[in-house]
Amino acid sequence: MMKKLFSFILLLGCIASLSANPINGLLERIDKGASKKFIIQQQMSDSDFFELDQKDDKVVVRGNNYVSIATGINWYLKYHAGIHLSWNGMTADLPEVLPAVKQKERHETRLPYRYAYNYCTFSYSMAFWDWARWEQEIDWMALHGVNLSLALTGAETVWKNVLTKLGYTKDEINAFVSGSGFTAWWLMNNLEGWGGPNPDSWYVQQEQLQKKIVKRMREYGIHPVLPGYCGMVPHNAKEKLGLNVADPGLWCSYNRPAFLQPEDERFDEISALYYKELTKLYGKSRYYAMDPFHEGGNTAGVNLDAAGKAVMDAMKKCNPDAVWVIQAWQENPRVPMIENRKAGDLLVLDLHAECRPQWGDAWSEWCRKDGFMHHDWAYCMLLNFGGNVGLHGKMDVLIDGYYNAKEDTRASRTLKGVGITPEGIENNPIMYELLYELPWREQRFTRSEWLKEYVQARYGKNDLALQKVWQLLGAGIYNSPKEKPQQGTHESLFCARPGLDVWKASAWAESKDYYNPKEVMEAARLMLTVADQYKGNNNFEYDLVDVLRQAVAEKGRLTLKIVSAAFMAEDKELFSQASKRFLDLILLQDELLGTRKEFRVGNWTNMARKIGASPEEKNLYEWNARVQITTWGNRSVSEQGKLHDYAHKEWNGILKDFYYMRWKTYFDALNATLDGSLVPVLDWYAIEEPWTRISDTYSAEPEGNSVEVAKKVWELVF
Repeated sequence: MMKKLFSFILLLGCIASLSANPINGLLERIDKGASKKFIIQQQMSDSDFFELDQKDDKVVVRGNNYVSIATGINWYLKYHAGIHLSWNGMTADLPEVLPAVKQKERHETRLPYRYAYNYCTFSYSMAFWDWARWEQEIDWMALHGVNLSLALTGAETVWKNVLTKLGYTKDEINAFVSGSGFTAWWLMNNLEGWGGPNPDSWYVQQEQLQKKIVKRMREYGIHPVLPGYCGMVPHNAKEKLGLNVADPGLWCSYNRPAFLQPEDERFDEISALYYKELTKLYGKSRYYAMDPFHEGGNTAGVNLDAAGKAVMDAMKKCNPDAVWVIQAWQENPRVPMIENRKAGDLLVLDLHAECRPQWGDAWSEWCRKDGFMHHDWAYCMLLNFGGNVGLHGKMDVLIDGYYNAKEDTRASRTLKGVGITPEGIENNPIMYELLYELPWREQRFTRSEWLKEYVQARYGKNDLALQKVWQLLGAGIYNSPKEKPQQGTHESLFCARPGLDVWKASAWAESKDYYNPKEVMEAARLMLTVADQYKGNNNFEYDLVDVLRQAVAEKGRLTLKIVSAAFMAEDKELFSQASKRFLDLILLQDELLGTRKEFRVGNWTNMARKIGASPEEKNLYEWNARVQITTWGNRSVSEQGKLHDYAHKEWNGILKDFYYMRWKTYFDALNATLDGSLVPVLDWYAIEEPWTRISDTYSAEPEGNSVEVAKKVWELVF
């Protein structure tokens, strides 16, 4: 009896505490007054769950914690109210009386983790975010069930404090810490210093921002995964501090930081100092991210077992309950580093599980026969590379891969969650909705079934034309088959360095023909047939621009083939017509994308400028923003390291001023050869680099009506 009474009192206390909980703030940010339209109830449970119910004219959302409750709210909004909150819109006008939940609905999951983000996300998408944008993102996380999130912001200040205590000067520290646009690769031990030196204000600003981020995450119950210590030290640590270090070699022509050998007597001292400074700033975490020897780092001369033990021991001294979160990418995690670590001490992120799973799926070229051995792991979707723009997904593979892993006798024993690990976000929202619903759907389902519900959720009504659109896209461009692994979207050739036989924009792209471009064009046409009915519908207008953008890019790919054939045939008239047509497509694409803030380079460059406190700082941050999406680095990195255009963006502004310029320069050169001139040697880096040094030229504000401009573009292109 006393036990029951205690539980009842505890429950009352939980419910009472919700009067000042983060859910109310979330609802008010979605729509002012929304918190009064819901009844929020927290209940104890052995597993994560949410329930949707009704009491009088209010919707009841129950859950075992704030994240579960937020997930339930999102589920209600999507599947009961026809309101889809996404990166392209996180607010909504809720009806005065919400649609009633006609029958109580319950969803639960036994998987404890829903993870978010890749190191790269923090640079390709989040590099210049302020608190307002971060607050929105944390709301998005909670709504999608995320309870474990990478939290790298402000790592610069930790390292500044550590290196200061080790005797490094301000200039030496700034030569080690990367600039604002390249933090991800510095923290993955791939480079140092590039993009800097940072002003003093950057360290202060990022520290303050991270404190707000982790505070809000913890209020929701989202566990921040803080950057742990994995042996990284500046490249001159041997000379400066007398440390025993290994040289991990080069990464894309960048010198990697040195690796502190686990046998060095100062490993314990430096790792302890690091965790002391990290904890002092951002508190103690249960989860720490570390990826030593990422992406081809040389391990020669390193005892990997000893290194893994040293890294783990240092983390455990900070928090005995800590878990090492590590990305499974290429050779990492190296087996000798983790095989002797205890079960429960690691969470391995199967980073590219929708394409190249490592958990033990035999068809995968990256299959690990023993999976991740005794270690916990999460089924993750990478999807995006470089923050590139383009429709892409592997819907059937994602769904089947997840349920296959759940049903696999060995893999299922240690499967603990799902996650998104994209290099860039704010695109292809459909795929992230799908991934984060998987844990809450006990039974396997089909792509076609799910899409029918998605359309109504996305646009607020069940439209037959839009159903056809998404069945076309879902069966085609969003359904890359498992036998055709590739790094993200078919890249737009508008963004490629010019060439007659060019088929991709970045060096590591693996674009394979798996869909019919005409189906994308048909999807765009169908959307235009109902466009007038959806004027002002934010989700529709975003999707219309994005789908038509893809259709125009497909037309560009086809047009370039005509350009090439005309040149090879020395047909000057046809070459002139076709090359002009290709250039006109770039300008039309630019105009179309200019109608949405999300597709404007000015949105990116203005975010960078906004965080600067002086003209010099603003220019530095914008330079970081411009370099990252074009040359990526200096001449050596761009050319020998092959990083140019890796983070290309099919965006308004850069299309007109950068990509158009490249293609016109190239076509002019080819045209001259048809007149008998010698083919000039074009120094692309010299042509490209001046654009990175221009500042403050782009607006973030949309221009033109998306529907009307889309109609115009369709008529002119198709």
